[in-house]
Amino acid sequence: MPSWQSHLLTFISRKTFKEPAARQAFDEWETVRRVRRRVEDGKRWRAALPADVRREPTEIRGVAGEWLIPEGHSGNEVILYLHGGGYLFGSPASHRNLTMHLARTARRRVLALDYRLAPENPYPAALEDALAGYRALLEDEGITPERIAIGGDSAGGGLALATMLAAREAGLPLPGAAFLYSPWTDLAGTGDSLVRNEASDALISGKEVHRMSKLYFGGASPRDPFVSPLYGKFHGLPPTLIHVSDNEVLLDDALRLADRAREDGVEVDLRVRERLIHAWPVFVSFRLPEAFETVRETANFLEATRRAA
Repeated sequence: MPSWQSHLLTFISRKTFKEPAARQAFDEWETVRRVRRRVEDGKRWRAALPADVRREPTEIRGVAGEWLIPEGHSGNEVILYLHGGGYLFGSPASHRNLTMHLARTARRRVLALDYRLAPENPYPAALEDALAGYRALLEDEGITPERIAIGGDSAGGGLALATMLAAREAGLPLPGAAFLYSPWTDLAGTGDSLVRNEASDALISGKEVHRMSKLYFGGASPRDPFVSPLYGKFHGLPPTLIHVSDNEVLLDDALRLADRAREDGVEVDLRVRERLIHAWPVFVSFRLPEAFETVRETANFLEATRRAA
């Protein structure tokens, strides 16, 4: 049973984002600017950094980002986090409530990358930036791969997967664990839940997913595994935790990913929740109990994976 905070957030999201978007004509640039303004307005929901977490802006191999460093961290255990936002909006700042809570709960340093966004910078810009960040952790920071976890929400979840596929192709060792919140893995838009859950998803429209995806992949094929990792081969990927809700339009992106990854021998922990908003861990600033719970589960998963390595 979703919490009362979840019900309230669902109502606010539907009235503030989904229903107004459905009434407005879709214009590529105006839609992107409109959503970016709303994300920027969300600053009022962002909590101040607690005393036990330090923020350090950084530039790593030409890619901007920030470190969230908790007191008592293990030093060599690092999370590379890639924010969501349809590849069109979002930033380390928009997701700082989540990344700082991840840092505190997992007691790991978190590197949040400010990768380039479409449509100004379509594919492969975001993937190039994410891979550069991962390579820098290995080669510049000297972090051993088994001590790196990579994660992301929505588009960031898909980008985390694509980064691992690109790292494998480049001959780089893969991270020790991955975690994905409501991952967007199929930009070809073939999942039945895009239609089936159109009414139940309080944040995203299946129609908007189709429109936004084209702004990202541009002239590339939407079935290219580096664009849509659902179409990739997953052999060799690390243990992966996937969280998704049963009412999301992107539900099938997660379910099919879990099935195909397991077929390729990947250890997958799939957790399907009931009637939660898309990428709900991002909403820790709303004091959403389910968000705190999912972050704790993520921290426990990372610790269990580290101990099993």
